[in-house]
Amino acid sequence: MFTRRESFKEYLTYYPIVSLILFINLLVYLSTVLPVFPNQLIMTNMVGVNLYIIQGDWWRLITPIFLHTSFSHFLFNCFSIFLFGPALERILGKFKFIAIYLLTGILANLATLVTEPLTFSHLGASGSIFGLFGYYIALIVFRKDIISRNNSQVIGTIAALSLIMTFLQPNINIAAHLFGFFFGMAAGSLIEAKGRKIFSSYKEEFLELKGRVRSNRKPPARTLTIWTIIILLALIGLFR
Repeated sequence: MFTRRESFKEYLTYYPIVSLILFINLLVYLSTVLPVFPNQLIMTNMVGVNLYIIQGDWWRLITPIFLHTSFSHFLFNCFSIFLFGPALERILGKFKFIAIYLLTGILANLATLVTEPLTFSHLGASGSIFGLFGYYIALIVFRKDIISRNNSQVIGTIAALSLIMTFLQPNINIAAHLFGFFFGMAAGSLIEAKGRKIFSSYKEEFLELKGRVRSNRKPPARTLTIWTIIILLALIGLFR
């Protein structure tokens, strides 16, 4: 589900929206670093600044989603989209996927506007990426028919670790991460529950997970390998 074996052409064909998002991110990043462009002007007019937003620059709720501070920031976020976006695009379809991606990012930026001071500035795709993580959690709870237990363990662990790392990394927009995740999970729950009781379903999933943890005292080699990879990725993110 999260292993990419497609050729470049196949990737573009199978996942057009993810490819478009990555392409826009690349164009915007190049426009902020290549000297042939007015880098500072582009950055200044796209970055999210709470004061400017309440003064009428409403586009600053959208443009920060495609803006990054450095190459490592750009690379890390694009890798996350490249890895976790395709499966969700195939599950949701093109239009629903782009709606979830943009909506969670915009709502995360709105949450930043409400919770942070007027002087606060922000940029990056993290709100949308955490929105995807949140939607995956809803799929784990409500759509066990399309997401296996192994994949559930992978995405659940990565989502949990990403939330933890939110509080450990410096210069992180904590509100965007948390609210992006929450809005993604809320959207996924409303769309995928299909008549099931939402809170009861999450409670049942938590109790089932608790039982599995207690019964599996010695984790299998595959689980240890997954954890090792996840921790290495987290460390790369911590020191980028």
